Amino acid sequence: MAAIKLHRHALSGHSHRVELFLSILNLDAEIVDVDLASGAHKSAEFLAKNSLGQVPVLDDGALSLADSNAILVYLASQYDQNGRWLPKAPTDAAEVQRFLSIAAGKVASGPAVARIINVFNTGMDPKGPIAVAHTILAQLNEHLAARDWLATNDPTIADLANYAYIAHAPEGDVSLEAYPHIKSWLKRIENLPGFVPMQASAVGLNA
Repeated sequence: MAAIKLHRHALSGHSHRVELFLSILNLDAEIVDVDLASGAHKSAEFLAKNSLGQVPVLDDGALSLADSNAILVYLASQYDQNGRWLPKAPTDAAEVQRFLSIAAGKVASGPAVARIINVFNTGMDPKGPIAVAHTILAQLNEHLAARDWLATNDPTIADLANYAYIAHAPEGDVSLEAYPHIKSWLKRIENLPGFVPMQASAVGLNA
């Protein structure tokens, strides 16, 4: 049995970024699907792991760790001995943190929320999240015009943290056609050794 367990939901981009990094690092991990529809994430057992009742949660031996970006930082610090995915140089580390914040901020409130509205049929008004999505996508597209990766000259956890919700933005009726540099960046991530895709949903522009 693997020492590492990832408690996740297959349609969660936050879960996917951790699953993707585990695969890239070639770490043996047991995938534990959490049935959100039945409220398994609100059970006493799960809340003992993450009091916020959210996926993902990573178990590594006696350690239980919540928050997808925190998990990425932990895995990079613990298992990436070359420091490739979370560089230690102060300016590079700061750039990684900047794009982790973007993943948790505008990407989460823009393309991620727009997608959630369609995938989970929440009934929310999508106009605001779609507008936020196009604003941040335009900014990231400009940022990527003269570079391959978000934070440094090499792929980092910043790229992995932003990947899923941008790649699946069309599920939230957010087209990527106006963002060629983002589309090229997505392809570069998908060509990384160990890449695993997130489950697609036939909603929005993907319907």
